[in-house]
Amino acid sequence: QVQLVESGGGLVQPGGSLRLSCVASGSLFSSLTMGWHRQAPGIQRELVATISSGAGPNYADSVKGRFTISRDNAKKMVYLQMNNLKPEDTAVYYCNGRSRTGVLDYWGQGTQVTVSS
Repeated sequence: QVQLVESGGGLVQPGGSLRLSCVASGSLFSSLTMGWHRQAPGIQRELVATISSGAGPNYADSVKGRFTISRDNAKKMVYLQMNNLKPEDTAVYYCNGRSRTGVLDYWGQGTQVTVSS
C-alpha cells in the first residue's frame, strides 16, 4: 500500500511560481510512474506531467516550458515546479502513483492552486 500526501498549493498572482511536493509511504515508490493531475471546477481531471524512474518526463502541451516534474527516489518525493502561472492553471492538483500494468493506482488528497490577481 502507498499513501501520497501533497503540499505546496496556495494563492499566487499570474506570472508567479509555486512548487508542489508529494511524499509517499511504502516500499513501491521507485517502481511507480509518478504524475501530477489537476481538476478545475466543472472540468474533467487532466494529466499535467508524469515521470518514471530512469525515463524522461512527459508534459501536457498546456504546461510545456512552464512546469517541471522531478522525483527523488531516496526521499520518496515527487515535485512539480510551476513557473509563469496563468489563471487557467487554477485547479486542485493531485499526486498519482501508478504501476506499469496500471493495476496499482494511488492518489493523494489534492492541493488547491489558485492563480489570481
